[in-house]
Amino acid sequence: MHPPGSATEPIRVLIADDEALVRGGFRVLIDTEPGMVVVGEAADGAAAVRLAKETRPDVVLMDIRMPGVDGLSATQQIAADPELAGVHVLILTTFDHDEYVIEALGAGAAGFLIKNTEPRQLLAGIRVVSGGEALLSPGLTRRLIARLVERTPPRLDPRALEQLTTRERQVVGLVAQGMSNSDIAAALTISHATAKTHVSRAMTKLGARDRAQLVALAYQHRLVEPS
Repeated sequence: MHPPGSATEPIRVLIADDEALVRGGFRVLIDTEPGMVVVGEAADGAAAVRLAKETRPDVVLMDIRMPGVDGLSATQQIAADPELAGVHVLILTTFDHDEYVIEALGAGAAGFLIKNTEPRQLLAGIRVVSGGEALLSPGLTRRLIARLVERTPPRLDPRALEQLTTRERQVVGLVAQGMSNSDIAAALTISHATAKTHVSRAMTKLGARDRAQLVALAYQHRLVEPS
């Protein structure tokens, strides 16, 4: 099987937004981009979950505020379904709804983008998320996670923290700053594969479902301090 976005296997995108004009705009942008294809459109969360099961996209562009089943509930349902493990949810939001972003990351979203982002940034974000990495803008993410720390009590067994090696703690701290595996490899002068291994081991030891949850745990347990 070829990786998503390769010459033979385009990145498959599902668009979930209750505004037809928004969906149409995203569809044109994505369908005209080489290596990407829109596999479906959903006007509410229930349809998004159903279409995710039917089409198995690599990425779901998910609006939060939709009628009926909202984007948060839909994200949670997708993240909780073992059969949809390869489906990555990218939340579309505005600066005015920080609290929804926090809940979305907790629900299993792989990251988020501001709705009025530049088209090239949206396309780049889709590629990042489809590759299994979280899309976490360093500045905004730190602010959001800081709020999460304030309102959410720690949920991790302290013994899990003790299992982390010094290097793994260091890597988790860099992940929490919004660094990709490539960034971490460059910062620590290690190979990309080694950086990826450290991240994976830390996630396993801490019981993090995904990279976004690893970031939340890092801030909750002071593996890195909110700036």
